[in-house]
Amino acid sequence: MATITKVSPLAPEKFPDLPVIDGVRFATAQAGVKYKGRTDVMLVVADAGSTIAGVFTRSATRSAPVLDCQEKIGLDGMGPLAIVVNSGNSNAFTGKHGRASVAAITAAAAAATGVSVDRVFTSSTGVIGEPLPHDKIVAVLDQLNTDLDAGGIAAAARAIMTTDTYPKGATVTVDTEHGPIKIAGMAKGSGMIAPDMATMLVYIFTDAKIAQADLQAVVSATNDTSFNCITVDSDTSTSDTLLMVATGASGVTVDRNHAGFRDAVNALFLDLAHQVVRDGEGASKFVEVQVTGAQSDKDAKIHAMAIANSPLIKTAIAGQDPNWGRVVMAIGKSGAAADRDLLSIWFGDILVAEKGWRAEGYTEDVGAAYMKNDSLIIRADIGLGTGTATVWTCDLTHGYIEINADYRS
Repeated sequence: MATITKVSPLAPEKFPDLPVIDGVRFATAQAGVKYKGRTDVMLVVADAGSTIAGVFTRSATRSAPVLDCQEKIGLDGMGPLAIVVNSGNSNAFTGKHGRASVAAITAAAAAATGVSVDRVFTSSTGVIGEPLPHDKIVAVLDQLNTDLDAGGIAAAARAIMTTDTYPKGATVTVDTEHGPIKIAGMAKGSGMIAPDMATMLVYIFTDAKIAQADLQAVVSATNDTSFNCITVDSDTSTSDTLLMVATGASGVTVDRNHAGFRDAVNALFLDLAHQVVRDGEGASKFVEVQVTGAQSDKDAKIHAMAIANSPLIKTAIAGQDPNWGRVVMAIGKSGAAADRDLLSIWFGDILVAEKGWRAEGYTEDVGAAYMKNDSLIIRADIGLGTGTATVWTCDLTHGYIEINADYRS
């Protein structure tokens, strides 16, 4: 497997100082599932009364852990809950062995923590098609339970990494008339990123008190404009999972209509989603794609994703080439409604093309100078309506090939 030696040039300066979320504790261990000399398993335990919501990959070949989580989300139950995550092996496309591994891990975690097996959730990330050596995970669960620590979220974020070059965390506080609500979360993801649900692996924790159905409504709605609007390589993982846990420890009650809570969740989701893109395998540019003037928001997103996923556009960005003709190409082939003679394109604030023709006064030198920036905005106005969408992506460099050409070796 390719060795990741350099942190992404787009990485944040440091991992954020995440607050303790009362009612939830974390632990990590070196189980040796695939990696040597690093943590690769995390355990999370949340107190009784916690609610949990989730969104998962819509892949037709989703993994055994995803299927198990989907069966459990929304079940009645207010006892404590647990989450077990391993990196290095995705336990995907493993047939009956995958189900057996999930059953073994959830049973052992239930025994170690005292949590009902129906409230134990698992995730696995890494190589597809190899049986998960679940005995290695089972062997460390008792010690993980002993090591649980309310301040262990940063270590947990590191344990779930695969080709990530840095751990990803974010936090936000909501001030309400009844007191503050804290939210903190972590994510992993770098490649195989084109979510069709949520993303890679994401775990969010809050001390808000909120019913499961309301939490699920907030998570599902927020996901659509955050994690479902990022792409690194157009490939949807078999293992994508997002779980959000609300412990209720703050005593502050909210529901799906609480604007402050919804806005805070949205801000945190976007922060983590952008960090995933900034850690895209081999990435050197962070790109925001804005589409306006489409016939509908749905059409706008189709156009935006066509631009964001185009290898020709992404390689041009990597080479700092202002090849706006490739944007024209992507819009034309997206399948959503477009009219050549109404289309306008911008690089940042620079009008590049207008009403189906290169903009008067635009020069290649101006475009080339803009493309040297680390963060770029590509905007296209379709000229047909009021539909809008914004998505985020990165460039496509030789580093992506180096990482993925020998991922299994």
